[in-house]
Amino acid sequence: MRAVIAEDSVLLRVGLVKVLEAVGFEVAAAVGDAEQLLAAVEEHRPAVVVADVRMPPDYTDEGVRAALMIRRQWPEVAVLLLSQYVEERYAADLLATNTSGVGYLLKQRVANVDEFVDALQRVAEGGTALDPEVVAQLLVRRHRDPLEKLTPRERDVLGLMAEGRSNAAIAAALVVSDSAVAKHINSIFTKLDLPPADNSHRRVLAVLRFLEVG
Repeated sequence: MRAVIAEDSVLLRVGLVKVLEAVGFEVAAAVGDAEQLLAAVEEHRPAVVVADVRMPPDYTDEGVRAALMIRRQWPEVAVLLLSQYVEERYAADLLATNTSGVGYLLKQRVANVDEFVDALQRVAEGGTALDPEVVAQLLVRRHRDPLEKLTPRERDVLGLMAEGRSNAAIAAALVVSDSAVAKHINSIFTKLDLPPADNSHRRVLAVLRFLEVG
């Protein structure tokens, strides 16, 4: 699976290359700014891009703007953004354009290689991956309708859904059965007024309601 990395820190960029290559990715390009990132994506058409939120020249939101452009021009390319701090609006901006193949993680997650690789592979395969700290902050701020209808356990389940976890992964994290997770998810769909439809679609809608981007 082909990947492109955009990170201005040389040490982190080299580290990302080694991590990705070690788990079987082909790193087609590793660049240091958004302009080079867009050029690399156009040339190599990777399966996934790993990009820093802040890059030269202004170190503001260059990576986010490049990611949004990539999602518009090459929607088949998955994007995983890395950030030094929790800035959940960037995750919301990215998810607002397309709800598959997107991720937003804090850079500290890279230090846990297994956790980072799991999130990267999930994104590359068309899933989502949101940093647990972003999800935690959103949970603190969203104590009004419709989420206030949810029980504490249902909010836990929705938070893990927002991270991109499968039912089995949610069950393992909460130490409950798969059937219990399924019941909680169905209750969430009902309380959020999400009509019967394809469950994967309703999961996306529930997460968007959680993020308040849809």
